Amino acid sequence: MSTINDVSRLANVSKATVSRVLSGSRGVKEESRLAVMKAVETLNYKPNVIAQFLTAQSTGCVGVICATEHIQQTTSYLFALEKQFSQHQKHLLLRFADNSVGVANAVAELANGLCDAIIIIGARFPLPSPDENTIMIDCLESSTPNSILFDHSFAAETACHYLVSQGRRHIALLNHASGTVAEQTLLGYQRALENYLIPYNRSLVMGNVHSSSEALQTLLNNGAQFNALLVMDEIEAQKAISLLHVFKRTVPDKVMVFSLDGSVQLPGIPAVPAIEYSLETLARKVVDLIDARAGKHVNPQVFRGNLVVPHGLIE
Repeated sequence: MSTINDVSRLANVSKATVSRVLSGSRGVKEESRLAVMKAVETLNYKPNVIAQFLTAQSTGCVGVICATEHIQQTTSYLFALEKQFSQHQKHLLLRFADNSVGVANAVAELANGLCDAIIIIGARFPLPSPDENTIMIDCLESSTPNSILFDHSFAAETACHYLVSQGRRHIALLNHASGTVAEQTLLGYQRALENYLIPYNRSLVMGNVHSSSEALQTLLNNGAQFNALLVMDEIEAQKAISLLHVFKRTVPDKVMVFSLDGSVQLPGIPAVPAIEYSLETLARKVVDLIDARAGKHVNPQVFRGNLVVPHGLIE
């Protein structure tokens, strides 16, 4: 395996010059730079990444704590982040947590010299106050510096506009149990109904329940009349479609289900309209935020999703 000494000898320059060329530093003669790059190619030299990070007093690692409830969402996040990290010579250290204590323990572990930054994704429970090296993505209480917020109000409002355009004016909502995300979702829902002069029917809004399936079953048992249903994500959409089928409410004929985060992509499950977030774009925002932060607080960034309608679903 070639070393920096081999590159130095072949290029006939000092090791310091080789290091400056490989790090992109200025002040190197073009002739020397070309000689180093040619030597690197000839020798197929691979810089020692660990040594580079030690020199820069950086680990080159980013800790990612997944606090999302569904493995499909977790996998999508990790794939997008890993792709962006690899392009910027950053490495991912992964931890999972499903409560505030678990997140606190993971943060304490990763922050102990292992990572330059920590990302917490999708926590739907209260979190410890973040420090300057922690970035939160779509967490329950993430309106803090160094965070990326999903615009849940915009998503709910967009969903209702689409449903009304399809003649669906009796819209039920299976909301989060509590927290800022639930409040924003309800705000967008109410704003859209008001725009179309549709009376707000409190009995069609379900929150503060043990599960979404329980909430939907309560709606159906009570004989609630609705021809559209807003759910939080594609997993909840799958559950809702199955339960509606049991109650003889076909989808989308009798009830059009709308996912506020991601579309259903499974055989045998009807396609549903959805709000989808470009995780590739999100991952780029994360990398930019890590680079721009540089030890200081950066104002929260709002991230909006796009309306996605399956082909042939528009009435």
